[in-house]
Amino acid sequence: MTIKAVIFDLDGTIVVFNIDSRAVRAEVRSFLINAGVPASVLLVNESIFEMLKKTEIFLKNNEKTQEVIQKTRDKALGIAEKFEYEAAKTTTLLSGVLETLKALKKMNLKSGLCTNNSEKTASYILSRFKIAEYFDVVTTRDKVKNVKPNTEHLETTLNALNVNPNETVVVGDARMDMIPAQEMKTIAVGLATEASLQKELVNAGADYIITTIVDLPILVRCINKTSKP
Repeated sequence: MTIKAVIFDLDGTIVVFNIDSRAVRAEVRSFLINAGVPASVLLVNESIFEMLKKTEIFLKNNEKTQEVIQKTRDKALGIAEKFEYEAAKTTTLLSGVLETLKALKKMNLKSGLCTNNSEKTASYILSRFKIAEYFDVVTTRDKVKNVKPNTEHLETTLNALNVNPNETVVVGDARMDMIPAQEMKTIAVGLATEASLQKELVNAGADYIITTIVDLPILVRCINKTSKP
């Protein structure tokens, strides 16, 4: 086994998003309630994607057409994108990211981005920091039905890169990155800048933990070295 590709998360791994997640959830929830979904069904602290799953089930059970369901989903995600795009204007690139991306490119590794953010937001960020050229594939939420931690999102990225799971390192700072990475049998690398996060990532399936992104090329080299006969 030789590592041929690295797939990154975006928020918390490549950049730091200054987004009011609570406000996003509240506005999306309010919209869905106005669309007819009972308030009791939608929990205040759950992700907008969990809300949308419940919304789809509720609308189907009430014999709404697929067109109505899709329009409701699109409008809800449009609300989220409004917040994300504004937040993208004040994002900061994490220290060492550019150095790391350059190092991986010199190692002739493929790079992918797998993010629950919208294509508009991701494209803006990659353009703003002039790092789009370092990613061979960008899989945003617009390109899949089921986002992370569902394996569909990661599998779509792997297929686009044309690499096998056991040849791929997946890097992220959250459980939702580690869970599909472990299920797809990729090499899961947790980026943990705080000790409390390390345990959470390991419990979610991280094979390795790094405390700074610049350690990633070193880790890949070590993995490749130890895998040689």
